[in-house]
Amino acid sequence: MDLQGELITHPYSAYERLRETAPVSRIAGTDGSPAWLVTRYDDVRQALADPRLSLDKTNATEGNYRGLSLPPALDANLLNMDAPDHTRIRRLVGRAFTPRRIEQLRAPIRATADRLLDALGPAGSVDMVAAYAAPLPIIVICDLLGIPEDRRLDFRTWTDALVVPDPSRPRAAKEALVAMLGFLTELMAHKRSHPGDDLLSDLIAVRDGDGDRLSEDELMSLAFLILFAGYENTVQLIGNAIHSLLQHPDQLALLRKDPSRLSGAVEEFARYEGPALLAIRRFPIEDVTIAGVAIPAGETVLLSLSAANRDPARFDRPGVLDLDRDTAGHLALGHGIHYCLGAPLARAETEIALGALLERYQTLEPVEPAPTWRRSLRARGLTSLPVRYHAE
Repeated sequence: MDLQGELITHPYSAYERLRETAPVSRIAGTDGSPAWLVTRYDDVRQALADPRLSLDKTNATEGNYRGLSLPPALDANLLNMDAPDHTRIRRLVGRAFTPRRIEQLRAPIRATADRLLDALGPAGSVDMVAAYAAPLPIIVICDLLGIPEDRRLDFRTWTDALVVPDPSRPRAAKEALVAMLGFLTELMAHKRSHPGDDLLSDLIAVRDGDGDRLSEDELMSLAFLILFAGYENTVQLIGNAIHSLLQHPDQLALLRKDPSRLSGAVEEFARYEGPALLAIRRFPIEDVTIAGVAIPAGETVLLSLSAANRDPARFDRPGVLDLDRDTAGHLALGHGIHYCLGAPLARAETEIALGALLERYQTLEPVEPAPTWRRSLRARGLTSLPVRYHAE
């Protein structure tokens, strides 16, 4: 099997081999262009906070992997920026994800989870991704942004086209981007004339106000990033967590016995089966050396969060789900100035989703057919998770 194929179909065994034999490896990105893959915990953690590793694609040299290609109006986002622009924009939007605001969202999130479970009824079998893990985050993020209910189903289709390109539909990703840009443009115009109590209206006020503010492209790109990343990563975190519990009935029983463990359990789910296999690509602004390997300026560096989180040099028995584990320092949501802005919301959604599910159903078990995983070098998430449930 080729290395890229193995990294997609059997990522953890591939990472284990690379950590031991080639902790900084030359691989092909999703478009076939070359990149350097870093897999050891200490190297990944240090690189995540290294200011010499830029997210700005203008620092990439020709012929290297650059990641998803976005139109200019969507490209001016935090995943493509270094300080000081990154610092400025993160400060402007950070108030949307303060502990106080997240706490205010907990009751609406729980109400949404309960409505979705009400629709499932007391017993049956269902694809838990389609029925629960996917709709919950899209409702939450669209409520936060003030997106009309009749347009929310579009986002799942668009996101799938961007995260997992379909070889049989080579234009699907580009069409999804065009559709998202068109919709966001219309939505921004509507919010300007009809502002509401939502995050998009707040961001438009920042854009149109005096003093430190967003450019039009920054505003559009930020809305795209919050919608895309805030939704997609949480779907994967919730779905992966449910799957992990089904595969470890002893840990499921432990959580049922003591629901107060939920908050800490979310950290272990993120470490064990996090939503991102890789951090966003980096480009050295000068020649750097990682684990003894010289990497020229402008080449692409991929930092494997999942490989780092299963490094036995950092975590004992890393391939075991252990809800009693000390997960301090896990890298599932990043590290340094690019630490995931929406991490508090993703944590709250996952904790509430799991708590509501376990509270409602005393029986949860996998059924045929087997769950299916996305074929992605970057994302780790389920496309289906058949489950039988019963409220006793």
